Amino acid sequence: MSYTNILSDTANGIATITINRPSKLNALNSATIHELHEAFKAADDDNDVKVIVITGSGEKAFVAGADISEFADFSEEEGGKLAAQGQALLFDFVANLSTPVIAAVNGFALGGGLELAMAAHFRVASDNAKMGLPEVSLGVIPGYGGTQRLPQLVGKGRAMELIMTAGMIDANKALECGLVNHVTTQEELIPLAEKIASKIMRNSPVAISAAISAINAGFETGVDGFKAEIKQFGNCFGTEDFKEGTQAFLNKRKADFPGK
Repeated sequence: MSYTNILSDTANGIATITINRPSKLNALNSATIHELHEAFKAADDDNDVKVIVITGSGEKAFVAGADISEFADFSEEEGGKLAAQGQALLFDFVANLSTPVIAAVNGFALGGGLELAMAAHFRVASDNAKMGLPEVSLGVIPGYGGTQRLPQLVGKGRAMELIMTAGMIDANKALECGLVNHVTTQEELIPLAEKIASKIMRNSPVAISAAISAINAGFETGVDGFKAEIKQFGNCFGTEDFKEGTQAFLNKRKADFPGK
């Protein structure tokens, strides 16, 4: 499938999706959100894809925010619909994918850009990255899950301060507070993401999908994460991957998971 605002490439089990609007610092507009949905869905549906990496083109920005010109004159109803549709189409969609998603944050990740990175299952960042949710400086709040995911990752107090000050933190501060898992140079960012992806790909994709589901359940209101874990744990016993993994261990050989 051809795209206007993004690039998508698959090699060696890794689908790399690149937001490609460098003249706009890769800002998210409606068309880009729709294209990202399609690209993530295609990658998740592809049995050859074991890990998805999301990044931005160029060296300045992962995603510098949303395209404000698209909604500056929206009504209350239109604003609510914008957030609901965006969360369902992209941000919640990414967070709940069965295929692991790594955000490779290069440069600015602001507003919707940081919200997209936080929707990924975890994040690595270049040492020039800057992250923040500056929405209150525009008279609005984060609307693509930022008020929920940021406290989950860095704690309530830090999230309150970052959102209320509309401030930015650098990559090392993001590492310190748990917003990103690793920091490296711009040149080594994608190789690092691919190195982590290769480690993930050694393991059972069925089990990884179950783990994502169980972990996410613990952050859902009214859901008992422990019960979700028990259910997913039990389900694993009925899979071919479990049979292969246990037999490989008992026979002291490397597992060759069928992904079923």
